[in-house]
Amino acid sequence: MANRTSGGGKAHVTGGAGANGAGRANGANGATSRPLERPVAIVGARLIDGTGGEPIEDGTLLIEGERITAIGRRDQVRVPRDAAVIDGAGMSVLPGLIDCHVHLASPWGFNLLLRLQTPPALNLLYAVPNCAATLDGGVTTARDAGGTPAGVRMAIQRGFFTGPRLLVAVTILTQTGGHGDAMMPCCVDLGAPIGASGGDVPRGVVDGTDEMRRATREILRAGADWIKLCTSGGVLSPGDSPRSAQFTVDEIAVAVYEAAAQGKRCMAHAQSTEGIKNAIRAGVATIEHGIWLDDEAIQMMLDRGVYLVPTLVAPEDVIRIAEAKPDLMPPYAVQKSREVIADHRASFRRAAEAGVKIAMGTDSGVGPHGENAREVVLMARNGLSPMASIVASTRTAAEMLHLDGDLGTLAAGKLADVLVVDGDPLAEIDVLADAARRALVLKGGAPVVGRLAAELAGASERVKAKA
Repeated sequence: MANRTSGGGKAHVTGGAGANGAGRANGANGATSRPLERPVAIVGARLIDGTGGEPIEDGTLLIEGERITAIGRRDQVRVPRDAAVIDGAGMSVLPGLIDCHVHLASPWGFNLLLRLQTPPALNLLYAVPNCAATLDGGVTTARDAGGTPAGVRMAIQRGFFTGPRLLVAVTILTQTGGHGDAMMPCCVDLGAPIGASGGDVPRGVVDGTDEMRRATREILRAGADWIKLCTSGGVLSPGDSPRSAQFTVDEIAVAVYEAAAQGKRCMAHAQSTEGIKNAIRAGVATIEHGIWLDDEAIQMMLDRGVYLVPTLVAPEDVIRIAEAKPDLMPPYAVQKSREVIADHRASFRRAAEAGVKIAMGTDSGVGPHGENAREVVLMARNGLSPMASIVASTRTAAEMLHLDGDLGTLAAGKLADVLVVDGDPLAEIDVLADAARRALVLKGGAPVVGRLAAELAGASERVKAKA
């Protein structure tokens, strides 16, 4: 039985932990923290496990090393005597969020002048603070949708800098003149996607099945976990319409075949109705954005188990940034965002009502990194319940990424990727997007950020010193 500390609902760590005055916990290398050398028990909290089931009130979550070892009501979980105990009264505990559409090597906004003046190696280094901000925002796993080389994933795994667990698409595949083609109206070709460094982000402009086959193989060789295709126009591209279809079904199918041959899958930037249907016909696993879904497209997604990654926050970010900093967004992008935003939300509502599988994604890089939870709030305001929005951002996202054996729900044996917030997101979903109410983020049992993180890290260091 845990010893519950007092404090009128203000959580603090007992068992010898002390604060070092910082909100971030740093490990010995100054970049990443490690799991504690002792068990961690979060006691008396509301546990929202990510499955969609009823939350456990006055619950206990027990973590040992990098994994969860027990979850249940407080009177059902035995807390070891040497555990660092967090009084979770008034707090909610959730799985770490999973963002299925980010661009971590992209500085947010769309400042073309800055891009022209930035060397590729410097541009790549934007990934370092962007990864940290994303993890600090409660996102413990992310899928990068293009522009970020596999080396960033490897650097996080090796502890060079902090960031979420990462899957990468590396390159955005596009047809000539399509969404993702870097040729500007002034006839300057900006070349490889943002974030390229040397040859580890292959060029993605292809036409025809033979070019598609070669490019897909090059991207897989570069370490991609997913293949990203643009099967419609987009908002930020200067020369096309979001309502246009791009790539033929045969071209898309070649990428799907080559990815499957290596045990990988394809994601499709697909906004137009026909672009969505072409992608589904060719066998893609996920539709990104899905601005103009009609009844047939929705039924196709249901029949084939295709996921929707809606990125509702993306057009909102374009408009918000343009109003605050007009030089960061070209006028055509702002105009297209204003034209699509209502249809985008309506399309999302239709998909949600029909039961399409939905996984959270933000398109961060368009907007600021670290504000990813705003997407969870928007989904809850546009067709999903708060609980369903949380499930889309945890369990369903993990299932889509085939990571649900280890991630996505709070369960014994799973990795301790955990988000702790003040308040109840089921009653007030906005708490997830409020950094001031983000009390703790754990990645694999390691305290990352939040007012409790440094205290827990300090407890671990003291135990190690005594050993």
